[in-house]
Amino acid sequence: MKDLFQEISLPAGGSYKQPLGLFINNEWVASSSDDTIESIDASTGETIVAVQAADAKIDVDKAVEAARKAFPVWRDTPASQKRDLLLKLASLVERDAEQLAKVESLDSGKPFESNAKGDVLAIAEVLKYYAGWADKAQGQSFSPNPDTLTYTIHQPLGVVGCIIPFNYPLAMMAWKWTAIATGNTTVFKSAEQTPLSILFFANLAKEAGFPPGVFNVLSGTGAKVGDAMAKHLGVDKIAFTGSTPVGQLIQQSAAVNLKPVTLECGGKSPNVVFEDTDFEKAVKWTAEGIFNNMGQICSGTSRCFVQESIYDKFVDALAKHVEKNFVVGPPTDPNVKVGPQISKKQQERIQYYIQKGVDEGCRVVLGGTGLPDQIAQSDKYKKGFYVKPTILADITANHTVAREEIFGPVIVVGKFSTYEEALHIANDSTYGLGSAVFTRDITKAHKFASQVEAGICYINSSNLLDFALPFGGVKMSGHGRELGEYGLTNFTNVKAVYVNLGD
Repeated sequence: MKDLFQEISLPAGGSYKQPLGLFINNEWVASSSDDTIESIDASTGETIVAVQAADAKIDVDKAVEAARKAFPVWRDTPASQKRDLLLKLASLVERDAEQLAKVESLDSGKPFESNAKGDVLAIAEVLKYYAGWADKAQGQSFSPNPDTLTYTIHQPLGVVGCIIPFNYPLAMMAWKWTAIATGNTTVFKSAEQTPLSILFFANLAKEAGFPPGVFNVLSGTGAKVGDAMAKHLGVDKIAFTGSTPVGQLIQQSAAVNLKPVTLECGGKSPNVVFEDTDFEKAVKWTAEGIFNNMGQICSGTSRCFVQESIYDKFVDALAKHVEKNFVVGPPTDPNVKVGPQISKKQQERIQYYIQKGVDEGCRVVLGGTGLPDQIAQSDKYKKGFYVKPTILADITANHTVAREEIFGPVIVVGKFSTYEEALHIANDSTYGLGSAVFTRDITKAHKFASQVEAGICYINSSNLLDFALPFGGVKMSGHGRELGEYGLTNFTNVKAVYVNLGD
């Protein structure tokens, strides 16, 4: 008989009981498959624990069946009860925030103090935000003539398959609770690199009192379990966050029953700095926009272009700021802001791109290939997946590192002369998720925000987040929006009703 729980030691001390099975119908059940998914401690390269991987046929069917059975119950649950359950769950997250953050840090490599704790507290906030919307669904009414009344109602779609990424395992999961807030039931699949924290969270959803089948969780690979969810005829929608190539596959697979798909995919977001900017502010936010969360940010402003009159000064100041403020080290160190990358594969991918930039003539201003010195000299951490925060300067729009998503703590910096050139460079990309512009000229700032081809534009900042604003991109960065009132529309069907008042 397979074990459904295992006691796990935490690097900062203490231990907890980690679920290993599948969460279906509010119960922990063993997988029908013998496959497992290993969670690796990114700081040391050592295995933490192996969780059970779902069978792509049997277990996906079970989870979808549970969600389908629960749908009419949850759909017809009074909106005020949905609201109260979401608020109850938010309070449980706040109660267990410290423990959740420790599991998230262990599972993903996020620095506990500077990343994981903030991510977990944000989960509670987004749940509260959508609790506020749960009892406010509304349509429109029209009376085109005296004999006719028409109106619209927003109704849940049914079963939503939610596929979440490794860079924000719990935060991206929480965003997709919009599906539950709007009356849908769900099957979640965790990223294969980070299966632990969502399983821990599942106990809180049950404790909060959500009916069985509303929230189901499967572990497994995207190629097997994710693909099975996308193709499943019992799944009415897919909400996906991840890479663009996988997003393309998801959209193809979902065509089997024309299920709608929300895709939040990759990015190569431009960061444009004009000479009239607040210089110190631009340096600070440029660094925050890419080096936070180990550079594993889909909207990270990783392509920086600086007006030529301040280019050299800016590059030098950026290097000094990053070197001073973005300390690399293990997630348990409270002074660390840059932890390890998620996996050995991702570490090698980033190192490849850094070397590619050097080979194509880019200048290494900070960082480069190889392990940070303090990590290389540590017996405990030298097998961890660390990368030096890196600045590659003198790039042009044609450099590989300026066109392809690296997804790590690497920023590429080039120069421009005019507004028209800056806008052209910013839009010369297959991606269109985030963007940033730094200038004191309010007209120029708003003009750029209007003309840049991106789903988000930050003026004199980068990667700020407000749950009331929609998040999503254009072009190869995907389609559909999460968060805000706009996020609700992705999980409902708008029905038109005609009432004949005449003879």
